[in-house]
Amino acid sequence: MSTRLKNRPTLRFERSLLREGRELLACVDEVGRGALCGPVTIGVVVISEQTRTAPQGVRDSKLLTQAAREALVPRVKRWAPHHGVGHASPAEIDEFGMTAALRLAGHRALAQLSVVPDLVLLDGNHDYLSHPEDAMLFGGPSGLMDTVPPVVTAIKADMRCAAVAAASILAKTSRDAIMMELAGDYPDYGWHQNKGYSAPEHIDALRRLGPCDVHRRSWSLPGVVIDTVLDSPQSPIIEELS
Repeated sequence: MSTRLKNRPTLRFERSLLREGRELLACVDEVGRGALCGPVTIGVVVISEQTRTAPQGVRDSKLLTQAAREALVPRVKRWAPHHGVGHASPAEIDEFGMTAALRLAGHRALAQLSVVPDLVLLDGNHDYLSHPEDAMLFGGPSGLMDTVPPVVTAIKADMRCAAVAAASILAKTSRDAIMMELAGDYPDYGWHQNKGYSAPEHIDALRRLGPCDVHRRSWSLPGVVIDTVLDSPQSPIIEELS
């Protein structure tokens, strides 16, 4: 077997979870956690035991070119008709912190589903979707779902689980579209290429111009003096592109 085929993600792990008596499995991945600006975005696809093998070419979105990701989006949506994408804005990241923002984006994605999954498979080793036990003590964003299905986490699920990789493609293309639109309003930061991550041209623009309204102002942005951040307005909530 070639290395390319050997490393291709499959539904093997997802099917093992479904065989434990579940009918619907929601597979989730995030993008934008490490960016300096823009939203954090969650993608979700739902599969069952009847779901066929994922479309050819599905990989973790980081391993695909922009053109390949965009070409796969309609195929993924036909393959997994129950899917969703949710975002949390830079202002929400600043106000509530990244973990709560991930939870909010994830709940927004799950709320778009027309079915209720029995289980959620989450990439990584931390369950940010479930309500924390101390939520009532410390508060948090409004608009969360009252309950979420049980969650199981898996490290590198986006690399080995085809449904999680499919969710990452939906999340990545949706967030990239937002960043491309924002790049038209803020052309000096190079977002049409770097999508808000810490690329050299982005850091250079931060040094020269400081942060704009869609930067994560609670972060230690490279080249930015703290005083210039504290007096700046926060960004508005970013809606998903239609």
